[in-house]
Amino acid sequence: MKEEQDIAPLLPHPADRLIAWEQVQLMGHLSQSIKTVEKAVEEVADKIPSHQHLLTVPGVGRILGMVITMETGPISRFAEPGRYASYSRCVRTQRESNGKAKGQNNGKCGNKYLSWAFVEAVHFAIRHDEACRKFYERKKAQTNTMVATKALACKLAKAVWHVMAQNQPYDPERVFPSPGPKKVGAQG
Repeated sequence: MKEEQDIAPLLPHPADRLIAWEQVQLMGHLSQSIKTVEKAVEEVADKIPSHQHLLTVPGVGRILGMVITMETGPISRFAEPGRYASYSRCVRTQRESNGKAKGQNNGKCGNKYLSWAFVEAVHFAIRHDEACRKFYERKKAQTNTMVATKALACKLAKAVWHVMAQNQPYDPERVFPSPGPKKVGAQG
């Protein structure tokens, strides 16, 4: 942490130095408070059986893992992965009939913190996971960046449901199955 004399050459006016020094001290106290809260939340999250497996999902690290674990609660609340993805705001909200839009629908239903967490996971996953990057690039070529991001977020949300519901590590083969051998033609 910077000392008060380190700030003096940067700010010639004494009032500016005082304010800057107080802000530096405040940032130090806030950083300590954040570490204390993170430690307490992590202790609670570690007691949840599926939390460690959740960290195997691409893009999900320590902080996002805690957010997803705590915001999800008991995964048994969601009967299937699609319902969890919907609660996480990772699916498109639409209401239409005969190709025409009918109302605004429930764009704000679900958990905004899970939505944020999955989008953050996507941004990290496309940088560090080859299968996620390929899926994202393919979707982006078909539509646009936002739709591709949400499509991958939906895949990750469904993967998280499986990881939490089955208490098993992430299996990339289930999320991004490799294409099987191509059939040339009918034999017989």
